[in-house]
Amino acid sequence: MEAVKHRVHGSDFVGAYVIASDKFVFCYRGIERHMKELISHALSAKPVELSVADSHLIGIFARANSNGIALSDLTTDDELSYLRSLKLDLKIGVVGSRLNAIGNNVLANDKIAFINSEYSSADAKSIGDILDVEVVKAEAGGFKTVGANNILTNRGCVLNNRSTEEEKRMLDSACGFESTLSTANTGSLAIGLAGAANSNGIVIGEATTGYELNRILQSLENE
Repeated sequence: MEAVKHRVHGSDFVGAYVIASDKFVFCYRGIERHMKELISHALSAKPVELSVADSHLIGIFARANSNGIALSDLTTDDELSYLRSLKLDLKIGVVGSRLNAIGNNVLANDKIAFINSEYSSADAKSIGDILDVEVVKAEAGGFKTVGANNILTNRGCVLNNRSTEEEKRMLDSACGFESTLSTANTGSLAIGLAGAANSNGIVIGEATTGYELNRILQSLENE
């Protein structure tokens, strides 16, 4: 599994600007060419440039898997039209919720999505329909922002270091992985925002220590 430590848009919080599925890496429009190539190579996925909510913060306002991409209702009509014009063979949908930082509030792979427990039943159904997955309301470490504070791929799950044994048992049982607890970026609990990961690799902030990266990789290299 490829692991690269880097900064994106001058930040160690790579996952705020980049999200990945096993098919695509969604990067902000105008990303430097060498950065786009580095990320797409590390994750072995096709790069797609876009903007969401007139910003570079793709990882804050969107969540994707191999089935679809769920977007904040702050996404503009032009952004939506552009994304649809790319014909990515991917369901594209907007979640009309006050919890519109979709990337922060949704953690997903190709089979399951953990979502902020404050989402309504209608929101949960919308997210499940777009990503074509089972949806489970959850929190970890006292954080309802499950996308910002945890990592989930088709090969493993990493929970933030504040997660309780009860939370870990519930999440492990739901996703089918034995998760590992970790921090990133030298002690940050926002491990979901620290990196972009899929089944092939992870690109994570330069400030992440070797110990933290090893802990994360332990959980993301399941066969």
